[in-house]
Order: sequence, then structure tokens, then C-alpha cells
Amino acid sequence: MATPVKRKPAEPARVWNIDVIVTEGFVLIEMSALLEVLRIANRVLAQPPFKWTVRSLQGGRVGCRAGLSLDTEPFAVKPDADFAFFLGNSDPDHPGLSMGRVISSYTCRGIKVYLLAEAAARYIRDQGGAAGRLTTHWENSALLRERMGLNDSSHALASEDGLVVTCAGMGSTVDIALALVGRLTSAAAQMTVGNIMLHEQVRDFSSLQPFAGAKPTITGDSDLDHCIRIMQDNIEEPVPISEIVDELGISTRSLERKFKTFLGTTPNGFYREMRLSKANNLLLNTTMSVREIGLACGFPNGFSSLYKSFFGITPFTLRKRRRLGQDSSEIILKTGE
Repeated sequence: MATPVKRKPAEPARVWNIDVIVTEGFVLIEMSALLEVLRIANRVLAQPPFKWTVRSLQGGRVGCRAGLSLDTEPFAVKPDADFAFFLGNSDPDHPGLSMGRVISSYTCRGIKVYLLAEAAARYIRDQGGAAGRLTTHWENSALLRERMGLNDSSHALASEDGLVVTCAGMGSTVDIALALVGRLTSAAAQMTVGNIMLHEQVRDFSSLQPFAGAKPTITGDSDLDHCIRIMQDNIEEPVPISEIVDELGISTRSLERKFKTFLGTTPNGFYREMRLSKANNLLLNTTMSVREIGLACGFPNGFSSLYKSFFGITPFTLRKRRRLGQDSSEIILKTGE
């Protein structure tokens, strides 16, 4: 009789702390794009990995141009977040965007900062001739050129320069946030969050801003895009990888290299996690039984055991915990009356 294989208990998931920096008149779409991606990622993953704190210069109530407001905490003297996002303001001349010292307080402690739209434009202006390797929204780029004679900044969605990531902001904030989710969790989780948001393609940083006519893809590789679509269309009855490569007209080894290069995983690993992510969604949003969910996600046998080995918690425990409201990973933003 074979000796049962002992599985190591899953390690507790790391929690990533994110500071969201705003000033009066912040851009609401950037706030909602960032926090909704993080919120949905917490819902998709069995052990929620993200917490966030919204901060401003003085703390207290801060409003956006759309008329909504939220409560904020003041800047930390010695920030200890893992990442910081500085939101745009829709007014590049707003004095509240002069945050050079605040940015430095994060980067000097090794914290990566993301500057969106007008926040990025102010940083570019302060950097002077460095505009060519930095990014902001194309409108801000044109304004910098007209006012200061600076060369156009990059037309990409985002540019990394050490610990500073300058971004186009606005709707592309979804892509930036999804990229962070993929980097810190997995490509499958990233894809699931994007699907829930009806965000068809996750654009990488080098994608051109839409006015430049960039052709969007899921990964930038046509064979890999095709493979992922086959997987997405066949969750309940998974297609063997051998059949997928026949459809693509490439070798199994070639597909494995593409997954490793672009997504840092294997085809089977990605497919399995995509199905487990869908199972999470069904657990939390339907009354289907655990067995029904296993069948719907292509796991006719051993679903609960596989789920626990992957996420460190059983489907039954997850469903019970969430229904009892024990997930305290989210901060509820209060809107103005």
C-alpha cells in the first residue's frame, strides 16, 4: 500500500499595505479604479492580501471634483507601507500636488511609489529634462511641452524609474492596479479580477496610451492570448494541454516557455488557478453547494482537498467566514451627504 504524501500546511498569505495619497479635488476614477481592483482581489483570493489607508496632508475630510468626499489619515512621519499611490487632481497647477518631500519620505525607505496623471506631471516638471523616460497623461504631456518646452514624456501607460513609477492615470489606473495584483499574487488572480471588472485586456506598462493607436492584447503574445481564451471558455470541462497546443499549432514545450516568460507559471498551473479563482467567486456569490461548485469549475473529485492545499482554508470555512462578516481587510469610504 502506497504511503500517503504529506502536504506541507499552506503558509499564511502576506498582507500588503498600500497608502493612497490624495489632495482636494482628486480624480475619482483613479480612486475607484485602484480600490475596486484591490477590493475584488481580496474577494477572489481566499486569504485577502491587501489593506489600504487613504492619506492627505492634514488628514480629515477631502473631496473630489465629482462632489464626493472621504475621511483621510494624515501623512505618516515615517511611512511603513509597502506601496504608495499618489492620485491626480485634474489640475496640474494645484499646490497640493507639490509633494516632492512626501515622495522622498517613501522612496528613502525603499517604498515604491506610483504617481498618476497630474501627480506624475508635477514630478516630471520638477525633474526638468528627464521627461523622455517618464510618463503622464498625454494632455499633461502636451501642457508641459507648451509651457516649458520640455520634450514629450513617454506615451506608454507607465514608466518605471527605480522606485518611482509615473503613470498616465485615469482609466489606465485599472491596468496599473491589475499589474500590481499580478506581480504580488498570480497571473490567474489578475486575470480573474480583470474578468470580474469586465476589463477585457490587461495592458502592460509599455502599451501606448489609446490615442497612439496601440492594438491591445491580453499578454502581447498571440499564441498565449489564444490559449488563455480557450481556457476561459472551457472552465467546467477543462481542455487537455495536448489538445490546446494542437489547436495553436505549436509544441507543448513552446507553450510552456511562453507561460514561464510572460506569466511566471506553467500552463496547467495557470489553468488550475483560474478555475480555483472562479470557484472562489461562486462560493461567495451563489448558493451552489461545494460539490456543485467543484463540478462547475472542472474538479469532479477532490475539490475541497485541492482548494485547501492551495489556499490554506477549506471552501466551507471560507464561505462561513465571509458570511459572518469576519473579513476586515477593507476600509469603507464614507461619501458626503
